[in-house]
Amino acid sequence: MKMTLRWFGSKHDTVTLEQIRQIPGCVGVITTLYDTKPGEVWTREAIRAMREEVEAAGLEVSGIESVNVHDDIKIGLPSRDKYIDNYIQTLKNLAEEGIDLVCYNFMPVFDWTRSDLAKVRPDGSTVLSYDQEIINKIDPEKMFEEMDANASGFILPGWEPERLARVKELFEMYKDVDEEKLFNNLVYFLKAIIPTCQEYGIKMAIHMDDPAWSVFNLPRIVNTKENIQRLLDAVPEENNGLTLCTGSLGSNPDNDIPDIIRSFKGRIHFGHIRNLIHHAPGKFDEAAHLSSDGSLDMYEIMKAFYDIGMTGPIRPDHGRMIWGEKAMPGYGLYDRALGATYLLGLWEAIEKSTR
Repeated sequence: MKMTLRWFGSKHDTVTLEQIRQIPGCVGVITTLYDTKPGEVWTREAIRAMREEVEAAGLEVSGIESVNVHDDIKIGLPSRDKYIDNYIQTLKNLAEEGIDLVCYNFMPVFDWTRSDLAKVRPDGSTVLSYDQEIINKIDPEKMFEEMDANASGFILPGWEPERLARVKELFEMYKDVDEEKLFNNLVYFLKAIIPTCQEYGIKMAIHMDDPAWSVFNLPRIVNTKENIQRLLDAVPEENNGLTLCTGSLGSNPDNDIPDIIRSFKGRIHFGHIRNLIHHAPGKFDEAAHLSSDGSLDMYEIMKAFYDIGMTGPIRPDHGRMIWGEKAMPGYGLYDRALGATYLLGLWEAIEKSTR
């Protein structure tokens, strides 16, 4: 297992590479070219400049999150083949620069959804929160305005203004896309790119749907053990794998996360580890990584990763905003650094007790 931190680039992130380098046990970053739009080809020059900046700070680029998938591919429009060709070229360029892991998602319109980006906890920290009753009262076409107003001036991943200015248009485009069609479009995409992935040694790691149910009647297809199994069976090559996100799966208490991890040994290429606390069906707050702070057993989750021989990167996912830090919601330095050291402590204890 390799401990990493998500980093959005020096132009967009309040957290610096020098700070990440000082987190004990953190060897790399999961990063992206944040200025690129879905469907664009990432140039080797831009990828190389990003990689060299990271390596100059004493870290590695452990993977990319995300090379975003164009909506025409998700919808299944005739133009999708052009964008798939662009995606393939980006994968080749990444591989040529020594990067072999790509996290992506296949969620329509909204990559992830929360009802509050800064819910105040009893200890004074703030967290991302979800309440279905609040979401039900929001006009989906106004959702971007709600999120943007609470983003502390940051551009949120998956909520880029130029794309979400087209929210009404996007909902219209997706109106005939149900779960079956979305699944078939995902399989079409994967079957087109996997030969390149095999040739260049690239691991594709799809992120779970967040939350793990339909929001605004949009289809969700990567949210249960059964749905994940169906996708891996449809495209059985090992390059087609998972970003196992404990928070996304954990939004539904019926998902047995340690069992899911053990069930997909060899196909989990990347791990997002975070905790959350359930209040009621469809209502949860994100929490500190410590097991007792939320509803997930982080020891059992890390034990499951250990048991499958996880060698790929993991990262502490969304953290609380603590100690007066001003940063992108969920992506401050302090609580994620605490999370990284806590998870590494669990890993060391599990490793030594197993020996």
